[in-house]
Amino acid sequence: MSETPRAVRGMNDILPEVSGTWRYLESVVQEIVASYGYREIRLPLLERTELFRRSIGEVTDIVEKEMYTFEDRNGESLTLRPEATAGMVRAGMTHGLFHNQKQKLWTTGPMFRYEKPQQGRYRQFYQFDVEAMGFDGPDVDAEIIIMSARMWRCLGISKLRLEINSLGTPESRQRYRDALVKYFSGVKNKLDEDSIRRLEQNPLRILDSKNPDMQAIVASAPVMLDYLDQDSVDHFSGLKALLDVAEVQYTVNPRLVRGLDYYSRTVFEWVTDALGSQGAVCSGGRYDGLVEKLGGRATPAVGWAMGIERLVALYAVCGGTAPVAKADVYIAALGSGTLERAFALAEELRDSVTGIRVEVNLGGGSFKSQLKRADKSGAEVALILGERELADGLIGVKPLRSADEQESIAFEELAAMLAEKLSQR
Repeated sequence: MSETPRAVRGMNDILPEVSGTWRYLESVVQEIVASYGYREIRLPLLERTELFRRSIGEVTDIVEKEMYTFEDRNGESLTLRPEATAGMVRAGMTHGLFHNQKQKLWTTGPMFRYEKPQQGRYRQFYQFDVEAMGFDGPDVDAEIIIMSARMWRCLGISKLRLEINSLGTPESRQRYRDALVKYFSGVKNKLDEDSIRRLEQNPLRILDSKNPDMQAIVASAPVMLDYLDQDSVDHFSGLKALLDVAEVQYTVNPRLVRGLDYYSRTVFEWVTDALGSQGAVCSGGRYDGLVEKLGGRATPAVGWAMGIERLVALYAVCGGTAPVAKADVYIAALGSGTLERAFALAEELRDSVTGIRVEVNLGGGSFKSQLKRADKSGAEVALILGERELADGLIGVKPLRSADEQESIAFEELAAMLAEKLSQR
């Protein structure tokens, strides 16, 4: 016997029992970001590898260890996207979206990273990504954070806290970098292998170390906020003032950095203690130099990415339940000519009753078995069509969720009756 096919490790099927929750959460998020004026853009899964090397940074775990990279038949190095921001910027540059324009965009879909699969962390994972390009003030930083806070309220998610920080400009970061190099060099004999490797190339990444043995060393390191230039101080103060006005609570975490090299000034994370070690649900910040780094005109930009798997898990932990998609009516048909009439009737109802969900019994069976299927479908009403009903031009209407009696009505009256019932839901 041949082996049953299996999914690739770390790449999971989203089954019908949970995909309804995914669709519900995605629809709520999409409606909210649209209400703030953000428009959808759809991006390819594959990009040239160089895009991610230049944007994310050579000295990152993503580029060094986690990207799915291969050569195509023309010998060109391609990579399955590990995140969406670089592709969003590339698309904007390709199509001239940043020339004397401001853009507020969102996208969603699968990302790919070769990581050790564990709860809440997969090799194919899904993100919802929001980006605003061409805005340089703290107002847009505040908007995208306030927008995310609205998502949690609308979804009834309370087990989150907001952490914010500022990484300053490239110049202030350089001063901070020099201070970190000096500090970590003084305790080099206590650094782990990854930190030693990053010391000269990207010492800020040491602050993001998850090694428990490194936490005391990191806690004593210089603080970025002490090295900010005045413009970055003012920008950060402006952000905090707008969050205060909107009553969005936050904590300033001076150790918060982002794992990607392109961030500057504002960085933030929505974190939770409800999902074990996978604490970050929505993360983002400002990346004013990325477009220029990729060869375009200097364009300020800010955005965030949210892991949908983690959103789904947190929604469940907070007691959320998504509306269950179910049929409104189920047509049971038995006898010569009834199935053909049932199919025609189903299409007539879909044409004339807005939003109605009609399921026709398939696969035959007795009336008893068909009514069992009708009940299992969740439908409010079973429509019963036998040879006698077909001959008389009538159809039986059997309520499945109430004690009302079954009645028979003419075919031509059915649509109006069902429309009235549905309007009362």
